[in-house]
Amino acid sequence: MRTNIVLDDELIQEALTATGARTKREVVHLALQELVRSRTKKNLLDLAGRVRFRQGFDYKEMRKLRG
Repeated sequence: MRTNIVLDDELIQEALTATGARTKREVVHLALQELVRSRTKKNLLDLAGRVRFRQGFDYKEMRKLRG
């Protein structure tokens, strides 16, 4: 989708530097991805008390396997 928007030049420059993106388009795309990711991520506090582990589950051992 093509659109025209006015962007804060200083903010764009900071974003380009922080992300290593080479173009304004790329930095805007990264920003949109990050926004969607952060807004759709489950809040772990919302899950408190809802997750039940099976008897004998060793979460520390599972961490070692991922490593």
